[in-house]
Amino acid sequence: MGYPDTFEGFMVSSHKNWSDFKKQEYKPKPFEEYDVDILIEACGVCGSDVHTITGGWGEANLPLCVGHEIIGKAIKTGNKVTTVKQGDRVGVGAQIWACLKCKVCKSDNENYCPHQVGMLQFWQAKAGPGKKIAVLGIGGLGHFALLWASALGAETYALSHSPEKEKDALALGAKEFICTKDKDWAKPWAFTFNFILNTADMTHTFNLAEYMSTLAVNGTFHNVGLPDEPLPQLKAQDFAPNGAQIGASHIGSRPEVLDMLKLASEKDIKPYIETLDVGERGCKEAVERVKVNDVHYRFTLVNFDKAFPARQ
Repeated sequence: MGYPDTFEGFMVSSHKNWSDFKKQEYKPKPFEEYDVDILIEACGVCGSDVHTITGGWGEANLPLCVGHEIIGKAIKTGNKVTTVKQGDRVGVGAQIWACLKCKVCKSDNENYCPHQVGMLQFWQAKAGPGKKIAVLGIGGLGHFALLWASALGAETYALSHSPEKEKDALALGAKEFICTKDKDWAKPWAFTFNFILNTADMTHTFNLAEYMSTLAVNGTFHNVGLPDEPLPQLKAQDFAPNGAQIGASHIGSRPEVLDMLKLASEKDIKPYIETLDVGERGCKEAVERVKVNDVHYRFTLVNFDKAFPARQ
């Protein structure tokens, strides 16, 4: 049928064959008064896509077209849209809808809307001068965190079990690189960090008490990496020596996204990306390499006009 009755994408039909993408049409939800249709120019690929198509986060509705961190051009806007007009260059994160009516949405926390349809929630760390921030895991999310934490003026440290990432971590803004493979690595850093941002995907394998010991008094170990497996078991006593806290957050809100984009523009922040042509082969390579952490550090799918010639 074609647009606007149907959209077209590269889709996965089973969790077993999670990297086998086929181009097919699908029917979008009904277009509503606050909606915007976007002609996509580029699309990111991250760990959350892999967790979803493998079924690691639970069984998904299949067939499924994943992908977010989208850049494109608005080609249709609902009659109540006020911030975007047709022809504008726009971006989309990991969330495409919220009710905008509940008390959560009305407090500028639509990213936690209980009715939502699904950025790194780092702004809440209040990173800035005088704060010591450690970023755990130097991958897609982690490299973004190093860029932003240092741009905000925080004293920034990189924690990683991969010593080969030290050069990149320092270039991304880390003051020091700490290899968590080293024996007793945590001891020299006891009572140091105000905030550890955990972007890693293997937290279930960590000795969390060891990481918690590096937090300053009342410091926070904050999770934005969301692995398939449960967190390791902890005792209440593991929190007591420094009054440490552990938590997690969802994606950022729209005001936070706008603040982060403004900072990126002012500080000329640029991520490390690799580009692949969108298509059955490109999508397959992207998710398979993300699965084994073989990306430097974020994949972006491009050349959509070539893959979808009928849309031109």
